[in-house]
Amino acid sequence: MNARLQTTEPASFDLTPEQTLGRIAVELPGATAVFRRLKLDFCCGGQVSLALAADAKHLDLDAVLAELGALQRVDQAVLPSSPAALIEHILARYHAVHRQQLPELIRMARRVEAVHREHPQVPAGLAELLDAMEQDLLTHMHKEESILFPMLLAGGNPFVTQPIHMMRAEHIHHGAMLDRLAELTRSATPPEGACNTWRALYAGIAQLHDDLINHIHTENNILFVQFEQAPPAARPAPCCGSCGG
Repeated sequence: MNARLQTTEPASFDLTPEQTLGRIAVELPGATAVFRRLKLDFCCGGQVSLALAADAKHLDLDAVLAELGALQRVDQAVLPSSPAALIEHILARYHAVHRQQLPELIRMARRVEAVHREHPQVPAGLAELLDAMEQDLLTHMHKEESILFPMLLAGGNPFVTQPIHMMRAEHIHHGAMLDRLAELTRSATPPEGACNTWRALYAGIAQLHDDLINHIHTENNILFVQFEQAPPAARPAPCCGSCGG
């Protein structure tokens, strides 16, 4: 698992009314879904500022800025230590985010593959891979939410290591899918002259990579170890992909 995506952190984006739709779409993953719903053309009309585009559509600029601003990520510097607070953080910061980001990435991937199918660097099969990742993650998160997390919230039991072991194994599979994602997208590097949709797609994929790696790390190395008799480091295990090795 050596292929790694470029990170979206720690660069920050200054969201202002003067920023163009195209730049916002590329720099702020998730913005494309907002623009699509509001019928703001970020691709061909990407050179227009947010202020002008909102005015042309008779939209409340402050409301649009607030919705876009909610997409900006400000992660906690220090994670909560108690299992209950940590699980709440995982559900809000990762489970809810994955459910929101993947459908939009799949939609953009299908569009890029269709519109640019003759381009030599088109990521053929990307939408199919993202769809498979979504299905795997939805099943994985459902297992955690319905089985493992309730067990942890109840204080654990002698058998809790069995579902934890299963989740760790599935994390390794998720890491392998991230490697395949990196191969298809040349580590989320759009080709020269790529349209805004293509660039926004790859920015979103880079953020999905960061989110999923941090999600796995938080569970494997912070939450699960509180309920295991022996630290995972004492037991040889395959890399889930977060180590970059």
